[in-house]
Parts: sequence; structure tokens; C-alpha cells
Amino acid sequence: MAAADQEMAPAANLSAEEEKTAKDYYFESYSHFGIHEEMLKDVVRTDTYRKSIVNNKHLFAGKTVLDVGCGTGILCMFAASAGAARVIGVDMADIADTAVQIVEENGFSDCITIIKGKIEEIELPEGVEQVDIIISEWMGYFLLYESMVDSVFYARDKWLTPDGMLFPDKARLHVCAIEDEQYRQEKVNFWDDVYGYKMSAIKATAMTEPLVDVVPANQIISDSCCILEMDLYKMTVADLDFGSNFEITINRQDFIHGFTAYFDVQFSKCHIPTGFTTAPFSEYTHWKQTVFYLDEPIRGTPGEKIQGCIKVQKHPKNPRDLIIDLESTSQYHKTQTRRYLMR
Repeated sequence: MAAADQEMAPAANLSAEEEKTAKDYYFESYSHFGIHEEMLKDVVRTDTYRKSIVNNKHLFAGKTVLDVGCGTGILCMFAASAGAARVIGVDMADIADTAVQIVEENGFSDCITIIKGKIEEIELPEGVEQVDIIISEWMGYFLLYESMVDSVFYARDKWLTPDGMLFPDKARLHVCAIEDEQYRQEKVNFWDDVYGYKMSAIKATAMTEPLVDVVPANQIISDSCCILEMDLYKMTVADLDFGSNFEITINRQDFIHGFTAYFDVQFSKCHIPTGFTTAPFSEYTHWKQTVFYLDEPIRGTPGEKIQGCIKVQKHPKNPRDLIIDLESTSQYHKTQTRRYLMR
């Protein structure tokens, strides 16, 4: 098995299909109100942010706050309600224009300034040289897909005071094994026999793209292993391309059809521990879980240990997309290796 600390191989020699990315529609998609409705209705997400801010007024009172990727401005208004003296929300998408109206409608125009533009290209309002707190809902599917954490790092390095705070500031990514015979039959093996014809080319594409969906807790058949720990005060953009070895233990006799990934985040500066998880055995979030199907399902035995290595790299054409190489094996089964594309 390849060592996780081996130098990351460049994501080169991509096929024409692999070079397709989401960059042409990423920002446009965040201009539509529907995606913001989904995020705001995600109670785990939105209420955790609310609690981390309004329940910690001692941290926000009189402070200057920057919201990276402010969307509708809901986090900006939480900060203003917590007593922040100045709040600056930045968003590239057209939702920023709507956020201006929302801020005015709720009587926060004197405190909150909305800037439309990329965080890497804008300037803070006149008289603002640094900020005390950066808030951002930067997480994407699989934690890093379409993530805005690069922009958070940029803002941190350029404007955050030496003793400034990040909300949230810690995150972890986990992996475990799943049984998922029904979905595999319906969505993957379907292409083996379409009215008597084989469509292996489409099956190959279906296998390459990770599935983002709700994984029922009863389909988890192993313990979990952390494959990435993030400390946003210390990490750099270069650290987002990573490799990690993992080992999980099967806890019941069943077929292993793939691996699922989920993440959790923490707001460690809060006086009461605050955070949330997107784990299958926890409350629903709009991030759901991410599933990577094996080429060949394997029979799992209680106590069996599955070793693996996962490497995650940004797509060279669009850093919001991911190239994920996953290798797994055990003492009873041959090694399986596959490249996945999240786009």
C-alpha cells in the first residue's frame, strides 16, 4: 500500500471527461434562493452557528467581524445581534445584492456592510484595517468539495488580528464501511443489462462519481477512522491536498459495498462546547454523507480489519473540485484501487 506521507503525485494526464469542472456554474448556483432556503432550513447547521455567536456575546461585543461567503447575511445579523460594533459580509454571487436588502429590512444597515466580490479581490471599508473575528460557513460535501476554506485562509492571513478568532476553527473528516446492496443494484449494476444491452461506459462513469446522499445508520457496518484533522489557525492551502492511511474494523457479517465519509466541526472558542456532526447516526444535515463504491463488493467478517489509503487533491482546472484516490485491502481480500472525481 502507498504510504500516506508519500509525496502527492500531480493530478495530471486527465482524460477529456476528467477535465470537465463546475467552475462555470459554481457562483451562479449560489445566486438562486433555493440553495439558501435549503441551508437556512438545515437546523443543525444554522442553529449551531446562531448558538456559537449569540450565546457568546462576551466574544462579539464591540468587535469587528468579517463573514466570508455571507449569502443571505444571516450570520452577519447573528453577529450584529450579539453586539458586534462592525460587521462586513462578502459574497461573490448575486445573493449579495439581496443580502443588502435583507440587512436594511431588519434594521442593521448602520452596523452591517455587504460587499459583492471575491474575498481575494475586495478591500475592506475605509477605516477598517483588521478584523477581530472571521465567521464563515465554508464547508462543502465531503468537507472540502466546493469548499471556501481557501478564502477563509486568505482573509485570516490578510486581516485577522494576531489574537483574532475563527468561527468555526476545527474540523475532522471520517470514513467507515457500508452495506448498500439496494442502491448498487438500482444505480450501478442497472447498466449491466439495459433491455438486454450492456452499457459499461455509463457504469464506469457512475462508479467514478461519489454519491452524496443520506446513508441510513443501519447500513454502517464498521467503526470509523479520522482521515483529516483541520485546525484553521494553523493550516495552509497546501495542506488541503492530503493523504492518509486508515484502518477500520468490521462489526457484523455483511457485504461491504463501499466507504462513506462524514465530517464534524467545532467552535472551540465558545465557553460551552459547540459544534455539529454530519455522521449517518446523527441528525440530518444538507451535507448528508459521501459514498465511494468499491468495484467489487467484499464479504465482511466481524473483527476483520480493512486497511486503506486515501489521497485527496484539488482538480488542476478548478480547485473547488476534487480528485480522490482510494485504495483498500484486508488479509482476506485483494487490494482494490479507484480514482473518484467530485465535480
